[in-house]
Amino acid sequence: MKRTLVYAACILLSFLLQSSFFSYMAPADIVPNLLIIVTASIALIRGRSEGCVVGFFAGLLMDVSFGSYLGMYALCYMAVGYLLGYFNQIYYEEDITLPLILIGFADLLYGLFMYMIHFMTRGRFDIPFYFGRIILPEVIYTVIISIFLYRLMLFICKKLDKKGSEDFIA
Repeated sequence: MKRTLVYAACILLSFLLQSSFFSYMAPADIVPNLLIIVTASIALIRGRSEGCVVGFFAGLLMDVSFGSYLGMYALCYMAVGYLLGYFNQIYYEEDITLPLILIGFADLLYGLFMYMIHFMTRGRFDIPFYFGRIILPEVIYTVIISIFLYRLMLFICKKLDKKGSEDFIA
C-alpha cells in the first residue's frame, strides 16, 4: 500500500510540475516530459509490470487533462513502461548512462507517436520541422532533467525496498 501511495504521489507531483512550473519556465515553449522520466525510471528499477501500471496511470492523467482522445496518452506511456521494463535485467544502479539513453529514446518514441496522432492525421507531413523544433529539443531537455529526477526516483525506490513495503503488483 505504501508503494502505491508513493507512486501516486510521484505521478501527481510530476504532472503538476510539468503542467504548471515547467510550462511557465519553458524556453521556446519546450517542456520536459517528467511523466516519461517517472515511468521509465520505475520500469528500469522495478520491471515491466510496475512500469506498465505506472505508465498507464500517468497517461490516463494526461488523457483526462489534455487528451483529445481518451486512452491515447495512457497507451503511449504504458507501452513505454512495458518496453523499458525489459531493460531491468541488464540495469545496473550505479551506471546512469543506460537510463539516460533509454529515457531519451522513450521521449523520442513518445514525440514521434504524438506527431503521428496529432499532425499526420490532419495532413501535416513536415516531420523535419516538427522534429527539429519540438521533438529533439524536448528530448534534450528531458534527458537533462532526468539526470536529477532519475536519481531521486532511485533513492525513493531504495527507501521503499529497505522498509520492506509490499509489492505494487502481486
